[in-house]
Amino acid sequence: MALTGVAASTTKIAKDAGVAEGTLFIYFPTKDELLNQLYLDLKSDLRGFLTADYPDDTSVQEQIHHLWSRFIDWGESNPDKRKALRQLSVSERITEASQNAGEAMFDDLQTVVLNGFKTGILREQPLTFLGEVIQALADSVLQMAARDPAGLDAYKALGWTALWGAIARR
Repeated sequence: MALTGVAASTTKIAKDAGVAEGTLFIYFPTKDELLNQLYLDLKSDLRGFLTADYPDDTSVQEQIHHLWSRFIDWGESNPDKRKALRQLSVSERITEASQNAGEAMFDDLQTVVLNGFKTGILREQPLTFLGEVIQALADSVLQMAARDPAGLDAYKALGWTALWGAIARR
């Protein structure tokens, strides 16, 4: 899926999963239902990774830093999942209901950002814009690290400095 995108045939998907194509259709009557479930599974996997050891009782900055660091670590350790999630996130085959369910998985994590807005620690901006900024910086960090794996920690730190500088009120 990550290599061929949403255009992958169900034959290819079944082969990669190590099951017969007919088996897929026992659980997923259509390819679109399969893709929507994959989207939700990837979102759930990401959420679980982000929230591992989440520091509930720390500052907004520390909480966002934790999420940033974990997001980079997930992307670095799961490049195929990251690519598949990126492709599915922009696919017209993902239903509005699946998109809403995927976003809802992160509602509690958005609370830290909303608290940052309320307290004035963060500059107010649309959450979707903030998400795109985070995604763009993460893409840059991961692209640099792909070229220079030994520099991952340095690129992650540079990405954090850029992100915090972009979102924090001075």
